[in-house]
Amino acid sequence: MPYTALDYWNMVLMLILVVTALAMYFIKDLLHAVIVFGAYSLMMALIWLQMNSPDLAITEAAAGIGMTVLMMAVIFRTSRKGE
Repeated sequence: MPYTALDYWNMVLMLILVVTALAMYFIKDLLHAVIVFGAYSLMMALIWLQMNSPDLAITEAAAGIGMTVLMMAVIFRTSRKGE
């Protein structure tokens, strides 16, 4: 059975999800890691939407945006002593 365009789209989303997860692990700068976390959350919301779970997609998007904004606020309010 050949793959459809939707199957390829799902594979691309999953690949981007894995890449962003690995990037969060290896990035040293906290601000960049938080930005990648936002992208990870967006990818998860899109995957939930593709799986016909709009309630989970909305929850993931709201939680991801909230956590990203909260972590950015904490980073900006603290000083970096290593630099």
